[in-house]
Amino acid sequence: MTSFPLHVLTAVKPFYEGECVSLVIPTPSGLYGIQAKHSNFVGSIIPGEMKMTLPDGSVVTAAVADGIVKVEGGEVLVLVDTAERPEEIDENRAERALEKAMEDTARERSAREYFAAQARLARAINRLKVKRRRQ
Repeated sequence: MTSFPLHVLTAVKPFYEGECVSLVIPTPSGLYGIQAKHSNFVGSIIPGEMKMTLPDGSVVTAAVADGIVKVEGGEVLVLVDTAERPEEIDENRAERALEKAMEDTARERSAREYFAAQARLARAINRLKVKRRRQ
C-alpha cells in the first residue's frame, strides 16, 4: 500500500514521525480516516483513540486529547495536547484523575472552571477507555 509522511506532535514532544499507510482520528463528527493522496484538509481532534497503520502492517493506537489535523501536499500533521500509548497509561492515576474531574465538575464554579473540569473529565475517561480496551 502507498504510505504518506505523518508527524504527530504533542505539546511536550514528538509522538511519531515517519511513514503511515492509514490514520484514523476522533473528530467532532466521528472517526475520520486518512490515507495516501488524501485531499488537503484541516480539522479538529477531540479526545479519543487514534489508530495509525504503519507500512509493516502494525497498528499503533494512542489516547489523544484535543488538537488539530492538517493534510497538505500529501503530508499529514497532527498537533494534540497529549498522545499516549495504552502501555504508557497508569490506570490507577487515570482513575484518580477521573474522580477528581467528576468532583470538580459537580462543584459550583465559574463557567471557565466548569469547562476546564469537563475537558479534564473527557481526557480521563478517554485514557481509561483506551487502556482497558488494549489489556
